[in-house]
Amino acid sequence: MANNFRTDRVGMEIKREVNEILQKKVRDPRVQGVTITDVQMLGDLSMAKVYYTIMSNLASDNQKAQTGLEKATGTIKRELGHNLKMYKIPDLTFVKDESIEYGNKIDQMLRDLVKNKAETQLLWLGFLFFNLI
Repeated sequence: MANNFRTDRVGMEIKREVNEILQKKVRDPRVQGVTITDVQMLGDLSMAKVYYTIMSNLASDNQKAQTGLEKATGTIKRELGHNLKMYKIPDLTFVKDESIEYGNKIDQMLRDLVKNKAETQLLWLGFLFFNLI
């Protein structure tokens, strides 16, 4: 349990630091608009999976952001080494976070369902009204 708490704490600290490094230290235009949403650590703290989002929905922008993050990994690790008091800085793997897009799709499906239900109810009311007349 204590180990899980430590990995979560280190993950939160890396998330905060990487966001700050991307804003202040990395000048690559490909990573502008990238936000780190989550960091998942291995139990031994040797590897961190860094989830990110980007404001653009274009596939080309997503690919550019991924490439920019991969190129900036060395700079990010070096800055993490300066800012964090850890024996070894974990290896970083950047993964696009699809959860926000997935949530938006679910939200749209629910809105469509409510809209279709309202339209169906109106059709039934019209059908019943005209059959009673």
